[in-house]
Amino acid sequence: MRRAPTIAAVLASAMLGTTSVMLCAGTTHAVARSGSPGRAAPAAGTAVRSAAAGSSTAAHPTTTAAAPAAATAAPHPATAAAAAGPATVTADPLPTWQTDGTVWAMAQAHGVVYVGGTFSHIRPPGTAPGDAGELARTNFAAFDAASGEPLDCAPAFTGGTGTVRALRVSTDGSLLYVGGSFGHVGTIGRSNTAALSTADCSVAPAWKPVVNATVKAIDVTADTVYIGGDFTSVQGQTRERLAALATDGTLRPFHAVLAGSSISNDPNPGVNAITVDPAHKQVIVGGRFTSVNHSGKAQALVGLDAGTGAVTHPFTGWIPAKSAVKVLINDGTNFYVGAEGTGHLVFDGRIAGRLSDGGMVWKDTCLGATQALVATGGVLYSASHAHNCQDTPGGFPDEGFRQHFLAQSVTDRTILPWFPDTDDGIGEGIGPRALAMADGVLWAGGEFTQVNDAPQRGLTRFAASPDTGAPQVPLMSGTSTASGRITLSWKASWDRDDGTLTYRIYRDGVLLKTVTGDSRYWDRPTMTYTDTVTPGAEHRYSLEVTDGTNLSGRNGPVYVTAKK
Repeated sequence: MRRAPTIAAVLASAMLGTTSVMLCAGTTHAVARSGSPGRAAPAAGTAVRSAAAGSSTAAHPTTTAAAPAAATAAPHPATAAAAAGPATVTADPLPTWQTDGTVWAMAQAHGVVYVGGTFSHIRPPGTAPGDAGELARTNFAAFDAASGEPLDCAPAFTGGTGTVRALRVSTDGSLLYVGGSFGHVGTIGRSNTAALSTADCSVAPAWKPVVNATVKAIDVTADTVYIGGDFTSVQGQTRERLAALATDGTLRPFHAVLAGSSISNDPNPGVNAITVDPAHKQVIVGGRFTSVNHSGKAQALVGLDAGTGAVTHPFTGWIPAKSAVKVLINDGTNFYVGAEGTGHLVFDGRIAGRLSDGGMVWKDTCLGATQALVATGGVLYSASHAHNCQDTPGGFPDEGFRQHFLAQSVTDRTILPWFPDTDDGIGEGIGPRALAMADGVLWAGGEFTQVNDAPQRGLTRFAASPDTGAPQVPLMSGTSTASGRITLSWKASWDRDDGTLTYRIYRDGVLLKTVTGDSRYWDRPTMTYTDTVTPGAEHRYSLEVTDGTNLSGRNGPVYVTAKK
């Protein structure tokens, strides 16, 4: 039986393939993305030769024969807008343990990633349910952030509906606050919220407030813990969906009254997200509500005084009717909002606002409910099931597919060329629901069962390097309609994490020309190159494509005779 490393050991350590495309007449053999009609997958990285070292093309000299410059089709304006931007992590998933249910929440501290949700087991990467290496984990698990291996921090969260919905680390990193619907942590009684020591995973004795229903959101300052959810009382006193407590569980005077529901499929108000801003002494709250403190100006999003609960920013007009806020984060300068609409063309996207004055920085118009956000290195990563971002810079039209991960510039909302993906998965069929950045690795959890078209359930992660996925080599054709001139053409390839690709054209086995072009899976223009040769001569041409790190296989050859 596999033995999980201890959390103490991790803390001590912290302290010190290419898909082939056959060149057949008029036929391209490509791999279609599951659930995504018409969207061909880039190469998965098998049998890929590195373009940086060891490439078989290194020995081919570049021809010195003069040749006209290639003429490439201009990319869609949205594609061109996203050609440059901040660097993202790669779109290549690392081997990651899996769950047998839904992951709802994530947090990280001291080299450990904590995962909460509704599941009963975890299993090794690449294995099926029931694998011999499967480990029991009841709605909570911890992993080494560097290796991804499971740790022995594994108290069972049971009772209630048996789910963990919120995780948040204290400002000093010593405690992990947990929220959800549960009555016990291991054998210790707790009422929908608990705290664990990050040093030894023991249940913190001081934090044991009594909350009468599910806790879905937690954020903290040095001396106050804010909780939100579906509850109506805390410590026997009325606190409807929102409360503030001292770290010993004593209620703070903070009190806000939330009423109404902003969505039609749940008539009760609720809080889904909280982000605190100690510098401006405010708390920003999101969820499903239409009134705060008996004022109807706030709709699903409100800024409150951190001490009293009085409204400081109603954010009037930011969130329309039939939409709820699902996630809030801040980076110390701006705060970021993720929403989920109910109904046709209802706001599902993201908003950036200034913490200093509550002003809006930008708002995108993507459709496809946003569930989680992480902001780092100038990039806003999101988990959603986006299916129409055509009015957002760098975005895509509605073509019948869902994109479950996105990366955007935090400064101007431009969608960056980073397109790993999952399926919708189990449960509500949303896909990913939680994100966390730990030591440069982006972790994602949810209800998905596939990642980049390969089986992977509940968890995945993406590192900054290495980039291992090669673009798919496209089909190339050639014609000659003028004396001594051969025109080659191909449909641009695409890559999950590189927007600009380089195409290497070979004539008679020798590198002839390199051509670069921007592309996305929904925007693959036809590219052309015209070669000047001796009239009547026959030449063979082939093509390969690189993202700057990984090189596809070479297609062809295609034989073309120049017109006399």
